[in-house]
Amino acid sequence: MRKIYIIGTMAILFAACKPSVNITKPPTPGSADFSNYMAVGNSLTAGSMDNSLSVSGQLNSYPERLFEQFSLVQGTKGAKGPFIQPLLNSDDGYPSAKFVLGMTYNSCIPGDSSLAPIPYPGWVANAADATYTSPANNGQINNIAVPGIRVVDYKVAGYAGIAQELMGLPYANRFYHDPTQTPLYELQYTVNNLYPTFFTLWLGINDVLLYGASGGQGHDASTATFLPAGLVGVSNFYSPYDISPLSAFDSGYDAALNVAISTGADGALINIPDITALPFFTTIPANGLTLSRQGQADTLNGIWGGAAFTKVFQVGANYFIIQDHNGNTRQAVPGELILLTTPQDSITCAGWGTLKPIPDQYVLTTDEIQFIEWAITNYNAYILQEAQLHHLAYVDMNTYLKQVATGIVFNGVNYNAQFVNGGAFSLDGIHPTQRGYALIANQVISTINSFYGSTLPSVDVNKYHGVNFP
Repeated sequence: MRKIYIIGTMAILFAACKPSVNITKPPTPGSADFSNYMAVGNSLTAGSMDNSLSVSGQLNSYPERLFEQFSLVQGTKGAKGPFIQPLLNSDDGYPSAKFVLGMTYNSCIPGDSSLAPIPYPGWVANAADATYTSPANNGQINNIAVPGIRVVDYKVAGYAGIAQELMGLPYANRFYHDPTQTPLYELQYTVNNLYPTFFTLWLGINDVLLYGASGGQGHDASTATFLPAGLVGVSNFYSPYDISPLSAFDSGYDAALNVAISTGADGALINIPDITALPFFTTIPANGLTLSRQGQADTLNGIWGGAAFTKVFQVGANYFIIQDHNGNTRQAVPGELILLTTPQDSITCAGWGTLKPIPDQYVLTTDEIQFIEWAITNYNAYILQEAQLHHLAYVDMNTYLKQVATGIVFNGVNYNAQFVNGGAFSLDGIHPTQRGYALIANQVISTINSFYGSTLPSVDVNKYHGVNFP
């Protein structure tokens, strides 16, 4: 996933509960063979959190938690180590500083301060932090997740170099055996080297997330023609700011899956969550303009009195003034989303949302949300079809993360999608915390147990960190 800057701490509180499950049976593999585990995915599989990749994130990724539980199985079908990830050499964040909570100050309201995500103080870019030396045991890597990668990138020759030079995503170039080849080639190389007996595959969120995180700045769900400079003419490359075409998604996913299962490995396919339920999209409500006096409402009604749209300003909650992707200035309507990247000072000091519209790149309108939902529904239908065709476990992470958003309980601790305080999501509003990754691991384990008849124990989620407060 691309670099995202987060400013603002407004939040919506979700509450509900779901009991945790305690498995008392001894760990057994059922019909699966966990002895040699491979993880394929993007930043959610690499362990990114707080807007960056770090050693602590990698060591607390859900594949790391899965490997630990797989290794509890005794006998030949239990996971055998080491579980190798292409670890960084620093915990500061790569390729940019990770976010931490720190004091921020409102530029137009003296004395107004709050805790909010800020770049890790003292962070300095250091190439040595990212240096990776392939291990001596035949270059084995068990987790080949690449932050930012899409399904449609798997057939792009030289993807590693393109991602680094033109998209600011240097991750693949750190450890790919041959960066001039396609990610599909790299996957085949890993499979030949590792010969996995079990794999997880979680790909696809970036095929729609970059469109959503840029305010729907691409075209629509059926075209992918808006290419950044330097990428025009690159074979098989689709604009990262458009939703990936369904035909290209299906072709890329099928190709990657066929490589992953080429050794006869068991596995689990994880579907794509509804990105619009993530804190990045839900923290700032579209009706977050709160007016305390009738005079304020009268002033705004007067300012926009000649506008060619229906406006309603009143005491209490009001919908922001926005610019939609057609260039129209209007009030937001129920269901539309304001992105977490919206600069807070621009709202409080520059009149965004009141005197001026919030720009389109910070807004998802109803039709853009429909494009996103259409894509996720169709992508997930194809992933389910592939799981059924190849007799693999299908992990419905879409439904599960919606449950997390509304609230679940694990061993007495509440988790939800409230920004900063919810425990499940990190300071970028997209990637999980350590605890969030443990919750994800448990959902994968639950599905594996059900499908393969194994009795893997749950991860103790509460022993890991949520958002760290200063």
